[in-house]
Amino acid sequence: MRRAGELLAVRPAGSQEWRFPAWQFGPDGRVRPELGRVLAAAREHGVSPEQLNALLERRSGMTGGGRLRDDLLDGHLQHVLAAIAAS
Repeated sequence: MRRAGELLAVRPAGSQEWRFPAWQFGPDGRVRPELGRVLAAAREHGVSPEQLNALLERRSGMTGGGRLRDDLLDGHLQHVLAAIAAS
């Protein structure tokens, strides 16, 4: 699924292991349906998996402690897609 662009995976510097962020999976263990659009937008805008992971871990907005991935999980897909396009 990583090779097919269906899952986000990153390698820490110097590691040979892939890490798959847990937020990609819903409570049922399946890949969240909106992830495909996020990964496609990242590819379209030349955002690497590592850059996308860092972007999704950044704080969203000027106040509060929420991250961009939290916005995605809360259903604010368009906000996340706009952030990817702007990066």
